[in-house]
Amino acid sequence: MRMDLELLARAGLARADAPDVPDLQAALDLPPVEPIQLALGAAVIVVGLLVARLLRVLTHWWWRRRRTDSYARVFSTLVAYGFGVLATGVGLTIAFPSVQPVDVLGGLGIASVAIGIAFQNVLSNLFAGVLILLREPFRAGDQIAVADVRGTVEEVNLRETVVRTFDGRRVLVPNSTVHGEVLTVQTGYTHIRTTVVVGVDYATDLARARSLILDAVQAVPGVTPDPAPQCLLTELAPSTVNFDVRFWSGARQLEAIETRDRVIEAVARALDAAGVEMPPEIRLVQPSAELASLLARAADGPATDDDPAGGRSAHRS
Repeated sequence: MRMDLELLARAGLARADAPDVPDLQAALDLPPVEPIQLALGAAVIVVGLLVARLLRVLTHWWWRRRRTDSYARVFSTLVAYGFGVLATGVGLTIAFPSVQPVDVLGGLGIASVAIGIAFQNVLSNLFAGVLILLREPFRAGDQIAVADVRGTVEEVNLRETVVRTFDGRRVLVPNSTVHGEVLTVQTGYTHIRTTVVVGVDYATDLARARSLILDAVQAVPGVTPDPAPQCLLTELAPSTVNFDVRFWSGARQLEAIETRDRVIEAVARALDAAGVEMPPEIRLVQPSAELASLLARAADGPATDDDPAGGRSAHRS
């Protein structure tokens, strides 16, 4: 009995001498989380996300009436994402009052730097896509040429520009390439000029040939009367005198090609009907000395047995 009392006394003294262990919640200085706050924060987040979806629909409808469909789709998505992030931050602040907005913004700043380094190409395409949509150098349906890609623009999103090439392939061009490379918008204007080279014989009456060509081109469907077609002398080739036949047609690729086809056919028929020669290109081949000797020997006929060039005599000793 006496031993038990001594043990209890020693244990009490040990507890008295030991330092107080602070509570974990008190050590972290965290206020108690109330269930009502959690519920209210969750409700704010849910309502905010629903409002973000509604804003996306409304802004898409509003911008689509005034800008392109790609513009409306991209910027309505950005508005929805921005409002959703804002609503989520407000909901977390309500649910956890100890989380200060300044601390959240500081954490986001550090995270944004890390994300920017890790996803440099993705962010480059994103910002380039935003600039393209704001400036609108082209729209969906325009025909463009950038780098080695030529075709019709189907859409512009935050990462790439979707192009359907003239031979029917779907090509995704990164927005940074579209923004940074030389870009040709074929349908930027209503009409484009096409040039066809026509060569006539040196003996041809050039003024008459020019008149025939212009009359034929002006009668072709698809050639615009203003600006009027032109037929300009440009070269004295080895076998022909060359005209540059210039005419304007619709800017779209198929329309321009079909008009060019009709112009070539009309000019060829007009010159042929008028008896104007369009000789092919003549190339002068200068034989070497060895080839000239062989050609001369072949022109003299086959070598005979008595001919020393024949190699052997007809008589044997």
